[in-house]
Amino acid sequence: MLYDLHVHTSASDGVFSPPEVLRRACQLGLAGMAITDHDTVAGLPAAWSCLKSEKLDLELISGIELNTEMEDEEIHILGYFIDFEYLPLIEALEEIKAARFARAESMVARLREMGFAITFEQVQKLAPKDLIARPHIAQALREKGYVSSIREAFNKYIGRGCPAYVPRYKLTPQKAIALIHAAGGITVLAHPGLIRQRGLAELVLDMGVEGLEVFYPEHTVEDTGHFMALAEQRRLLVTGGSDFHGHATEGTRNRLGQSGIKVEYMDKIKAYYREITLIR
Repeated sequence: MLYDLHVHTSASDGVFSPPEVLRRACQLGLAGMAITDHDTVAGLPAAWSCLKSEKLDLELISGIELNTEMEDEEIHILGYFIDFEYLPLIEALEEIKAARFARAESMVARLREMGFAITFEQVQKLAPKDLIARPHIAQALREKGYVSSIREAFNKYIGRGCPAYVPRYKLTPQKAIALIHAAGGITVLAHPGLIRQRGLAELVLDMGVEGLEVFYPEHTVEDTGHFMALAEQRRLLVTGGSDFHGHATEGTRNRLGQSGIKVEYMDKIKAYYREITLIR
């Protein structure tokens, strides 16, 4: 009985719609799942509607993954149990969405200058609800045959330091943490093993993050042991998830339920959430 607390849908850069992801989770026998789309809550209403109308035997948690930057490195903050109708949160996400749109236009323009025959309209068609991200540009390059995989597109053209890369809107970890807390949620530092500067993880934890994503598909055994010890030392909530996106042939993050947490960890998360809800 596992809980996958890191799942993406087509509302951001995943392949499957929220209802499709819920049905897959039920088929796999997961106990629960958190939908944590990048910088959007657009998929949550459809997810809750599907859960209720189809009476699915699954515990659903309203979540989000906010992409932030600190010392020239990406830091991702997960939020759980958020009020996805909280107006200041929605307004902040609209600002991020507008910045993403402008960034994607600039990146496509750079690629065209480099001789790649892709259009912004083509990228838009790949991006549901205009929530455009770099994977959609990578998909456009792959569809045209310029690259053989999403990873190749990032490594050669649109990753940090590559010729078509454009810096993104810089949301700070502090602002992301405050925003999630204001929306009634709890915060977790996502995939700390992917942070190149290990000292940054400790700095973010000092900002008031309540949990650490200990279990993650790309964490080594050593990573998992290190972060479990760190969570115990700091009395942090232990979380985990697959970072599922649904690209069947891409990378290690495409097995729904992988690196999920057991009920004992989920019970501690829910107990903590109940406690802070009473305080707030």
